[in-house]
Order: sequence, then structure tokens, then C-alpha cells
Amino acid sequence: MNSSSTLWWDRKTGSICYLDQTLLPNEERIVECRSIRRLAKAIQRLEIRGAPALGVAGAFGVALAASLCRKKTIRPFLKTVAHEAELIRATRPTAINLGWGIDHVLDAIRDARDVTSAQEQALTEAEKIRLEDTACCHAIGEHGSSLLPDPCTVLTHCNAGALACSSWGTALGVIRSAVKAGKQVTVIACETRPLLQGARLTAWELARDGIPVTVITDSMAATFLRTGTIDAVIVGADRITGDAVFNKIGTYMHAVLARYHGIPFYVAAPLSTFDVTGSARDVVIEERGRDEIAIIGSRTFVPPAVPVKNPAFDATPMELVSAIITEQGIIRPPFMMTDLVQGRTK
Repeated sequence: MNSSSTLWWDRKTGSICYLDQTLLPNEERIVECRSIRRLAKAIQRLEIRGAPALGVAGAFGVALAASLCRKKTIRPFLKTVAHEAELIRATRPTAINLGWGIDHVLDAIRDARDVTSAQEQALTEAEKIRLEDTACCHAIGEHGSSLLPDPCTVLTHCNAGALACSSWGTALGVIRSAVKAGKQVTVIACETRPLLQGARLTAWELARDGIPVTVITDSMAATFLRTGTIDAVIVGADRITGDAVFNKIGTYMHAVLARYHGIPFYVAAPLSTFDVTGSARDVVIEERGRDEIAIIGSRTFVPPAVPVKNPAFDATPMELVSAIITEQGIIRPPFMMTDLVQGRTK
């Protein structure tokens, strides 16, 4: 892959193509998705995951719904496409980019005069979002690379790389850009229970790019931060409100530990991830299935009668964030709402 595209539209087949992340690192399989139900399943199963990637998937989902719709007149066509779009939107409630991508394409076709032009415009807008996502990740990487000393060791959590975007990545984009600039960067990747996105995905990406990476269990992070091994923590984000950063469960723990040990905690995310009208109390945290925790491979590790809790995300208060790295630059504390709305950097 080498940080190239992991999610795209195939014009020959009229399908959404993506690398199935659930099979990594053992198998690299490209899936051709030709139905909205299949796309919804792919998002729910985390075959496609990561906030920016979900934005691109949502955009392509609307384009797919438009291409499959057989309504001949524009009003019934738009109604049907909007209905299909809501099926996609409902798959992941916490990540804001999914709805952002969907709404951008729906808005682009709202005033279309006929079905053919609406279908063409939907695909054009979705492709534009994909290309902008790639450019955005490179810009985030270039801005963020200036924050990393040379040499340095970076701790990261979950996967915010090319797999979580259309290419390059956000948190890993910062690391890739720093390496491209000639800096010596070593990565400590937390395994990220329960689905091991750090061990399976982040380590896979970085190893393929030749960037030194070591995997640790989530519970080892405190020791590594205490011993001075880590120079910075960089994570992505699924939603940023005016008072908190929502990211994979466990992120809050790393932010608290980084603050205690005097280590900078950076968030790398595009402006499309910002939910500036919301607050932490308004965000619905996705609760995932029991089996993700209770079963590993073919073995059950939690007694059947014992319940589990499996929230997919947690909220990190803004006061624990050293800086937010965006495509427009670096936003530093104090994080004012107007700065977040306008993407104003400091």
C-alpha cells in the first residue's frame, strides 16, 4: 500500500472499492461494494473505519445510491437517494465525518434539474471530497511535523493513518511527513483493545513504510511515559466539540498520563471533524457488541453470565490537549470556539 489510496470509486464497475481492514495484517483483500446495504455492513463491521475515511465513504455512498436509483424524475430520485443516505448515516453515531461527507454530496445535487445531471454531480462531488482529503492529510502532516523534535519517539493510539483516511493519514501523516523531512522518528503503537487497531493496522502501515514501530499493550503506556521514553503523544479524532476530543476508547487515559509526565499531547484532525455547535454531553458514544471483548479468535475469555461494557470512544477534555493540528495550521490553547469554527491557527 505504501500510504497510497485505500478507498476509491471504480468507474468501470460502478462500485466503491476499499481495503478490508478486518483482515489485516494477515490478508490484503480489495472489496468491490455495489449496494448500500453492503456499504452499511462494511462500515458497521469496521471494514471501513477512521473518521476521514468514513467521510469519503459517506460521500461515495450517496454517489452509489444515485447511480443505483431507477427513478426517472428528479423529486422522487432525490427522495430515494436521501433515504438511502440515512441508512449509511445511522451506522456510526459518534464520528461526525460520515454525516459531513453525506451532507456535502446531498447538498451538491439538491438543485439538479434532472436525474442524469444529479448522478454525475454526486460522483464529481464525492471524488472531490476524496482528493481534498488526501491534500488535507498532507497539509496536516506538514504542519504537524514541525512539532516533533529530531530524533524522537512518538506514542500513538488506535489507527489514524492511510487506512483511516483516503491516503497518508492524520496522526500517522504527521509522522510520515516528519520522516520525509529527514527526521528520525520511532513509533510506539498501543495495541488498542478490544479490536487491536494499533497492533493490526498502525504497525502494519508503518512497517510497510519502513518506519520503526514497536507495539505495546495499552496498560504499558504509563510506564513508557514515566521512564522518559516518549517525546510526544499524537492521536487522531472522530469528533471535536468545543470542550472535548472524541477518539478511540483509551485516548483520555493517554492524555491524562501525558499531562502528568509533562509530555505534549497532540490531536491531528481535519476541520471536517470539528463539531463546534455541540458539546461533550450531546455526543452519543457508540456501544459495540459484547463479543469484541469476550471472544478472541475461537476462544471465549469472559464467562457467558458476565456482562461487559464496550464503548468505542471516550472524551478527552480540551485542557489536556497541547495543540490541534489541522490542514490550515496548528491551533493552540486556549481553544476558543471562534477559532474552532474558522479553523484559526495560532
